[in-house]
Amino acid sequence: MSALHTMTTLDALRALAREAAAAILAVYESGFAVEHKDDRSPLTAADLASHRILVDGLRALTPEIPVLSEECADLDPALRRGWSRYWCVDPLDGTREFVKRNGEFCICIALIEDGAPTIGLVHAPVSGRCHVAARDVGAFVVERDGAMRAIRAATPGASWRVAGSRSHGDARTEGVLAKLGPNEHRPMGSALKFGLIAEGAADLYLRFGPTSEWDTAAGQCIVEESGGRVLDLHGQPLRYNQRDSVLNPDFVAYGALDVAQQAQLSGALA
Repeated sequence: MSALHTMTTLDALRALAREAAAAILAVYESGFAVEHKDDRSPLTAADLASHRILVDGLRALTPEIPVLSEECADLDPALRRGWSRYWCVDPLDGTREFVKRNGEFCICIALIEDGAPTIGLVHAPVSGRCHVAARDVGAFVVERDGAMRAIRAATPGASWRVAGSRSHGDARTEGVLAKLGPNEHRPMGSALKFGLIAEGAADLYLRFGPTSEWDTAAGQCIVEESGGRVLDLHGQPLRYNQRDSVLNPDFVAYGALDVAQQAQLSGALA
């Protein structure tokens, strides 16, 4: 795909995300009921409205590319495993933050090709900010007014800036941070944490615990194209559609670490 074609695709995805964001905000600004799925994760009318807009829009944009959305996760794994290219979508990442009304939720869209994310979009409905990236094109942030700028991950200074969840915490993460040395917490919900790393506003995000492929695919593309990495604990990039399950292994996302910082992080994780 040429750079021009890719940027045209990113523009189309941004327009689609804005449409889904409007539907999400219409629910967010009203009274809404909260249901729960079998795994006890919350579900609202906003998740479903965004799902319908994104799936219909992606099918219209690229009829030849199948779509996997969190809200159709019961798709036959045998069918899905036959896809070499597909859209991986989380219509509303951070539903817990949505329910808390703290604004830290987002829309995630990624194109997966041969197990790797090659296009990524993370759009925050409340702020209107959108992070986008494409392989070999770069990573960008687009402000509410449409202003776009390229972004790069940063190298940590004297203290590691750690992007952490508002809704998920664990002793293992605290243990790693204690070994890592001076650090400061940058709380953020949902996949918006990847944007902090890609923009150079955070250095590290540790995740020990269950996430699904649609939670990470878009953010991984954005971090990688900004100069960072998203790796499992064996030092390998997260891969997609390689298993019957859509659950990710534990992982670490980080910015532009130098050799000494990579060694420091590896020692803390050991």
